[in-house]
Amino acid sequence: MRKPWYEYMWIVSALYLILGFFNILFAWLGMLCFIIPLLISATKGTKAYCNKYCGRGQLFGLLGKKFALSRNKPMPRWMTTKWFRYGFLTFFMVMFAQMIFISYLVFKDARGLSETVKLLWTFKIPWSWAYWIKDIPLWISQFAFGFYSVMLTSTVLGLITNILFKPRSWCIYCPMGTMTQLICKMK
Repeated sequence: MRKPWYEYMWIVSALYLILGFFNILFAWLGMLCFIIPLLISATKGTKAYCNKYCGRGQLFGLLGKKFALSRNKPMPRWMTTKWFRYGFLTFFMVMFAQMIFISYLVFKDARGLSETVKLLWTFKIPWSWAYWIKDIPLWISQFAFGFYSVMLTSTVLGLITNILFKPRSWCIYCPMGTMTQLICKMK
């Protein structure tokens, strides 16, 4: 029996990371990973995106189970608490707001374009090879660098917890999962 189409969404997640490596402007496609889960949870009142369509969760499941990139250990209890999840969501949202603010500063010509990707919100990695379309407003490029930084950082964190703990451990504290859960509770 054939698998349904949505069980191949892990390809989309992998492709996103690869495309952003070669052209940073593909980072804008990651906005779909923000908008779609919020729309589904707001309209349907479910976490269907997380449970069924999330390519990143599928990718971590595949890496952890099929390729045995997981110690298959339970996460520490503190990492599964609502305080950790909400704290991580808050931290993530502050970093997201900072990324938007920096893009705004570039838009207002108060700051120049930074052709770097920040890994783990700390380490600046030169990424200029992926910025070769120069005929667009700089703020659009700045947002792409910032957004790719967020997506790459969250992927690295997910890989680390995937290796150290059970597959899809990232899903326990994923900021999008926490936001969609909050929306479902409100609905």
